[in-house]
Amino acid sequence: MSSVPPSKLVDAGPRVCVALDEAHGHLSVILVRAGCTAAVATEVASHLVDASASGVESHGIMRVLQYEDQFRTGYMRPDAVARIVQTPRGATEIDGGGGIGIPAMRLAVAHAVVQAKANAIAAVAVRNLGHTGRLGAYAETAAEAGCVVIIIGGGGRENWRQVAPYGGRRAVLPTNPYCLAAPGGDRGPVVADFATSMLAGGWLYAARSAGARLPEGALIDSEGQPSNDPADYFRGGAILPRGGPMGYGLAVMAEMICEAMLGPATTEVNWLILALDSTRHREEATRHAVAEQILAELRACPPVEGNAAVEVPGERERARRAAAQRDGLQIPERTWQQILARTMNE
Repeated sequence: MSSVPPSKLVDAGPRVCVALDEAHGHLSVILVRAGCTAAVATEVASHLVDASASGVESHGIMRVLQYEDQFRTGYMRPDAVARIVQTPRGATEIDGGGGIGIPAMRLAVAHAVVQAKANAIAAVAVRNLGHTGRLGAYAETAAEAGCVVIIIGGGGRENWRQVAPYGGRRAVLPTNPYCLAAPGGDRGPVVADFATSMLAGGWLYAARSAGARLPEGALIDSEGQPSNDPADYFRGGAILPRGGPMGYGLAVMAEMICEAMLGPATTEVNWLILALDSTRHREEATRHAVAEQILAELRACPPVEGNAAVEVPGERERARRAAAQRDGLQIPERTWQQILARTMNE
């Protein structure tokens, strides 16, 4: 059994080793029973397994429990099909049809790459969809195609008041994530994928599912006092902004872009994708060589005590994915038992 990669889940209890194919099979069964087509179930299950394999438990297989509940309650439509639309003002949007956001975001990023290759730059909005999964997966694909991509999410505050503004003690904002990716050097794209809050919202659900606590400094309770108990969040607490005013400022900008500009969010949040064809600015071989020089210098930096090495954003996820494909997923036993119970529930 492989060692468990670092996680934001504190005291999550014992873990079990599950093969990727086994996990995928159980997730697909749950999603089909919830009303998804076989194709959507396969795509969503593959995305969640990949997120867990990449070490991003907040967006991994645990999410199938949330998705099934959201399909059952009507929050998301299992039969929705995403489509490309043109607005009366000439903008390109992906309408998710109120369904799960994973197929819609994959379509949106792929369309943005095609348009960027044709026109040097592209902007695509994504609306009317549920949870989109791990943004880094889509952005990495775009960067592998030679594009610089920026993904911004925001809006939907009425349903997703999760994060306190800087200096506040009540949840007002969503976690408003950003993802940036660019073609890198010898080891692949550079990918920075982060919430503007100290934690992505999925870590709260992952911690509750696993019976775990969360790192210090991430949460406050309903009285504004520090907490590491996910139950305090669900009792009226809030996540703190990442980096204080920096995360707060980015979150506010996401609201300006994704709600003030794009309009009211339905189902979950709105998204804006910007894609730039990197080859319009520099010959690819030169860009690659310079990128590798920059990244090699970062990796060569001596690490502080307790840290094995300096890492480049995106490379950790690829290394973990390779290990998981070899050794299987290390899943909190309590979470895996919940998934098994849903699979066997007729």
